[in-house]
Amino acid sequence: MPEATEPSGAQRMFGDFAPALVGYTDDVLFGQVWERPELTKRDRSLLTVAALLAGGNTEQLVFHLTYAKRNGLTETELIEAITHLAFYAGWPKAMSAMAVAKQVFTSEEN
Repeated sequence: MPEATEPSGAQRMFGDFAPALVGYTDDVLFGQVWERPELTKRDRSLLTVAALLAGGNTEQLVFHLTYAKRNGLTETELIEAITHLAFYAGWPKAMSAMAVAKQVFTSEEN
């Protein structure tokens, strides 16, 4: 009998409500795209954080900042990336992202 696995974040959020989106998220995005060998997961995380910041998608940053740390980025590197992006993506977006980073990193310490 196969071992049961914990539901993915997408499964927990949308379960039976949006099964196609869950499938694309789990199988294509995190299954195929994130596993491509041309970029490391660390690089993919840095690019994803930058894209989410530039798009103003701070809600998604909560997950991806933590994921970026698991993929080898340090808090210092992520803070520096957000600071750098302020000049390219916009000050308000960087300030919003930094607020999320502070919340995520502070809650991880407790």
